[in-house]
Amino acid sequence: MSKTMTSEQLRDLALAALDDLKAKDVQVLDVRKLTSITDYMIIASGTSSRHVKATADNVVEKAKHAGCPPLGVEGEREAEWILVDLADVVVHVMQPDARAFYQLEKLWEFDAARERKTRV
Repeated sequence: MSKTMTSEQLRDLALAALDDLKAKDVQVLDVRKLTSITDYMIIASGTSSRHVKATADNVVEKAKHAGCPPLGVEGEREAEWILVDLADVVVHVMQPDARAFYQLEKLWEFDAARERKTRV
């Protein structure tokens, strides 16, 4: 059973899944004007490899349940950085050290209109 979701609905679904498992420092980058690959990039941190894996798995399960299974999932074995490709939304769940090293926000935010959702 496949359902059609807008990129905004898919973004909100991913954000809810991240919130369910208390992902940290969640940020949404609107990259529609920067690339045709995706509409939104969501970057979130987990507190450990186990938390990163569980959080990414929750995004995958919620998307599948909504009829929008991921095109791919990368990084599950090491769980330092897991990428969940939902086509119009790409979710990065990272351990803090990996996030600090790669600084994806700085890479994409130069021209990106930015929405911010921060969990305290």
